[in-house]
Amino acid sequence: MSFPYTSALVTGASSGIGAEFAEQLARSGADLILVARRESRLKQLADRLTEQYGTGVEILALDLGDEEELQVAADRLADRDRPVDLLVNCAGYGSTGYFSELPREPELHQIRVNVLAPVVLTHAAIGAMQERRHGGILNVSSIVAGLPMPKSAVYGASKAFLGAFSESLHMEARASGVHVTTVRTGLVRTEFHEASGLDTSGLPKLAWLEPEQIVTPSLRAVAKGKAFVTPGAMNRTQPWFLGTMPRPVLQAMVKRMYKV
Repeated sequence: MSFPYTSALVTGASSGIGAEFAEQLARSGADLILVARRESRLKQLADRLTEQYGTGVEILALDLGDEEELQVAADRLADRDRPVDLLVNCAGYGSTGYFSELPREPELHQIRVNVLAPVVLTHAAIGAMQERRHGGILNVSSIVAGLPMPKSAVYGASKAFLGAFSESLHMEARASGVHVTTVRTGLVRTEFHEASGLDTSGLPKLAWLEPEQIVTPSLRAVAKGKAFVTPGAMNRTQPWFLGTMPRPVLQAMVKRMYKV
């Protein structure tokens, strides 16, 4: 099937999965609005995508954890004169440490980026999409949404929220022609773990995926109107398996894996 979306706004677009979304969307011919904090990286990516694919690229250098800057992105999505067909909520980050020992403000900022920003941006986009009876929203969650996440409590909870929020919207919006899809990622080779200070030494090496292995099935899934996509053969059964596992057993497994 041909890709149905001709314009897209991608958050977290300066690196990792977000940058790969931008790459594949540009290759499909979509015009882009790229959102991230690092303006120099966005400019480099935008220049390359324009030169390589001839696509139109806007950049918005914004901190989505800042209320005023988040509103700039929301206003762009709500602009009826410049419609956006696809919203990719990919921006997010984690932290590591016992919650009681972490500074409060960085944890609150993480909640604003991981939880509040997707809610605000989705609300800005979905009304106009439903009016046109056409649009897609991809929310990048994680298979850790089904796990307790000691030493990353806020991050794990934020992904659980995003998965539940996205599934509910999928059910609300599907009759209007708007596809809302949750991406349940596993281990991906990006800057995420290093930036978050997460120790990956105890995690299975065979489970790691490259960003393109996440993005390709995700774009296919939202185009087909699927509620969920879990890229990677090793990851696909995990949401079901984790949901059926007794919680004490699950907690014991997590305790060993994350060395709590």
